[in-house]
Amino acid sequence: MALLIVESPAKAKTIGKYLGKEFKVAASFGHVRDLPAKNGSVDPDNDFAIKYETIEKAEKYIKELVKAASKTSDIYLATDPDREGEAMAWHVIETLKEKKAISNENNIYRVVFNEITKRAVQEAIKNPREINMDLVRAQQARRALDYLVGFSLSPLLWTKLSGSKSAGRVQSVALKIICEREDEISKFITQEYWSIKAEMQNSKDEAFFAMLSHYDNKKLEKFDIKNEEEAKNLVREIESRQYAVSTVERKQVKRNPLPPFITSSLQQDAVNKLYFNVKSVMRIAQNLYEGIDIGGETVGLITYMRTDGFHIADEAINSIRGSIKSLYGDKYLPQSPRKYVKKVKNAQEAHEAIRPTDINRTPGSIKDYLTPEQFKLYDLIWKRTIASQMESAILDQVVVEISSTDQKVILRASGSSIFFDGFYKVYQDNMEAENEGLLPAMKEGEACKLISVEPKQHFTQPPPRYSEASIVKKMEEIGIGRPSTYAAIISVLQDREYVSLDSKRFIPSSRGKIVTIFLETFFQRCVEYDFTAQMEEKLDLISNGHADWKKELGHFWVPFFGHVNSVKQMTHDEVFSGIHNLVVDWFCSEEGRKEVNTKCPACSDGILKLNFGKAGVFLGCSNYPECNHTKEITGSNDNSEYPKSLGIDDITGQEVVIKKGPFGLYLQFNNESEKKKAVSIPKDINVNDIDLSTATQLLSLPKVIGEHPETGKEVKIGLGRFGYYIFYDGRYFSLKKSSKEVLNTELSEAVQIIANSPRKELKSLGLNEKGKEVFICNGRYGFYIKCGKTNVALGKSADIESIDLKKALELIKGKK
Repeated sequence: MALLIVESPAKAKTIGKYLGKEFKVAASFGHVRDLPAKNGSVDPDNDFAIKYETIEKAEKYIKELVKAASKTSDIYLATDPDREGEAMAWHVIETLKEKKAISNENNIYRVVFNEITKRAVQEAIKNPREINMDLVRAQQARRALDYLVGFSLSPLLWTKLSGSKSAGRVQSVALKIICEREDEISKFITQEYWSIKAEMQNSKDEAFFAMLSHYDNKKLEKFDIKNEEEAKNLVREIESRQYAVSTVERKQVKRNPLPPFITSSLQQDAVNKLYFNVKSVMRIAQNLYEGIDIGGETVGLITYMRTDGFHIADEAINSIRGSIKSLYGDKYLPQSPRKYVKKVKNAQEAHEAIRPTDINRTPGSIKDYLTPEQFKLYDLIWKRTIASQMESAILDQVVVEISSTDQKVILRASGSSIFFDGFYKVYQDNMEAENEGLLPAMKEGEACKLISVEPKQHFTQPPPRYSEASIVKKMEEIGIGRPSTYAAIISVLQDREYVSLDSKRFIPSSRGKIVTIFLETFFQRCVEYDFTAQMEEKLDLISNGHADWKKELGHFWVPFFGHVNSVKQMTHDEVFSGIHNLVVDWFCSEEGRKEVNTKCPACSDGILKLNFGKAGVFLGCSNYPECNHTKEITGSNDNSEYPKSLGIDDITGQEVVIKKGPFGLYLQFNNESEKKKAVSIPKDINVNDIDLSTATQLLSLPKVIGEHPETGKEVKIGLGRFGYYIFYDGRYFSLKKSSKEVLNTELSEAVQIIANSPRKELKSLGLNEKGKEVFICNGRYGFYIKCGKTNVALGKSADIESIDLKKALELIKGKK
């Protein structure tokens, strides 16, 4: 019996069903070896020798692999088809050699497949190869490079920037991108401009809208109408004239489908359309790739999901085209297959695009076997794949110009409609934007009547902060990171508290900004976009066998190490002097800058100096520790207008403030207590609409609104993680209302809601041996048994009448 090793038990389970009794399929549960997190794991002075150690959690799985490998002469390695998978396979073999489980007499085979289907797996087994050491060396180079950067920069941060946690080769560049966008936003100057829209009627009294496009023989650009006075003058000019159609232009425009998904575009689409986060997208995609039981058959539903190539196998293309023809008809099928070429920097084109393994397996046909998340993602992948090979959509576009009789005023109206929906039939990405609506039929010379004119004020907006989708797109565009690393990079930045998510947009923390300033000042080359992208290109050369990995590491390490040593010798004051001006620019408003280097108000000869600690940037006395006076920076960009005082509460005599935390805005009493009461601002309340009265009502929650007329027990209303609720007799009842309605909830209404709510505890079965009551309950996911804090799920279709106390106790014991 041959041994086939994969990295995950789910993958092992799926593949095991395809290969039969001739193979034993085992899982390594990921990497079995890695660089230990300590100095000396990579030794640049010894030709970059690497010391690996077994990952602790892998020990028990290695024992199983050793046991299985010692009983066979044929070992197949079927880890993922990328550099990481190749390195994983190599580490498994090296570990088995160290354990004396295999020798030179064993036959070692490397097999790869892009999809986990019976045909693909069996075909791979027939065509094995050796482990590709060029791919392994490329992975070793990346891992060694990240280790050397991390273990050189991170200790510098710990000693030179108190409270900083780590710095990494790619994560630091991603952080820089987010910080630069925040800087753009803070420095953005809003500009006012106006547009003018006219409502008109044609000769058949059919209404339409047109925008002012020309005045006095000049085409009006975006900022040409600068203020309200100019807009009103133009309105008067428009209202004083008669109009007729001067030109009618009709044309058809094609919209081509988007290419099939690659890792980055799948992440972006799933974030934007399904509201998943990047980490969840990759987790769900991994499940779909490794195999799902779809009614007695476990099968991989999508191809490998870490890819930057648009290629789709000819066999799959033919199947996709056949499905288009059968599902939608010949008119939706182009004459020849569509070909897509990747234009993103450093694309490897190593694998196929992400597609269903069988396009005939429609989302609807397997919906019952998938979780809601899995279904949504599979549905998205299926539709994008089908659409990528469909006919183009064709739009009818009409542009009409209406001129005044003296030609001084020209108004422009446009409309479009879908002439042929093409791929929009499946994948309606931009359909709403394209379908602007038809204009009424008009012809040149036709008189038009002016009904009304409306000027509208606009202000330019700063560039938006990066979302998970847009930061992935940016990293891909400039060529940093790889499809397999995007989710990890984002997670690291959040885990280190260098950035936070607010309304699904990344905001750099004070600490994140300071780290970026430090790296840009002392290690500028390392955080330059082109430098990081060039490192990716060199890793590609290594993986193709066109570069020596140790030589490339040497080219990087020698100048980098010298730079690290020079910064290491600098004092705290020298480091801060180097970044002082940039810190001031980042954190201080004009008013705040005036406070830097002013006299300390707490001592006779101290000066307020810019400083930083675990809490961020602040002003501190130069005579510290003799004088420990500190002051927050006035006008700090990082804090904007918060904390913001709403006034003094009449009942408590305490100040009520709005503050900004890592999870958004919240309300709090500003007192000296260590445990200050705080409450998040509900999503249905605009922070600008919160006054002192609303704030104190929210801070009063939970509050008693009366006693139940039948039992005399207290009835409360409160605000929790999942919204407003009523609390009575140990039970919670959801309040699906707006904040204003909830805060005015009366006792009679609460009693009615309690009475109409189905009881979770349907019936008592009796007492267990410890005297605790056992219930059958009805919950969100169906029936369940409850005893104290122990719950045992029964499901929605359980026959609860057949369950007695004895049966319930057996089920509880079985769970424990």
